[in-house]
Amino acid sequence: MSSISQAVAPSKKRLWAGRVISAIPVLLLLFSGVMKLMKPAAVLQGFAHYGYPESFIITIGLVEIACTLIYAIPRTAILGAILVTAYLGGATATNVRVSDPATIMTVLLGVLAWIGVYLRDERLKTLVPLRS
Repeated sequence: MSSISQAVAPSKKRLWAGRVISAIPVLLLLFSGVMKLMKPAAVLQGFAHYGYPESFIITIGLVEIACTLIYAIPRTAILGAILVTAYLGGATATNVRVSDPATIMTVLLGVLAWIGVYLRDERLKTLVPLRS
């Protein structure tokens, strides 16, 4: 067996720090996804500002929620981090295109997602050692 496939539990402090940090992007992305499904005036105005047709709101909201839920489940957290990063990459590109300062938030959420999963899952520590 390779060292990557062997499961090693992170320390309790590291695990809880990862959970708390991971909760930030999870809560914000779930809130954002649900707001897209509800389609309040502010969301409709935001989509118009970004140049997206209103017909995409539900699909984008569902994708956002799905990626976030996959990230929130411990067993699929690494796949979820990849999906959340891809979603946030699109959001970042959209913000850059219209010179929206929310670019900082989308980048920060992606960084927090990876820090959170890195602290929660020892397999990433093996794949991405931060010190030798």
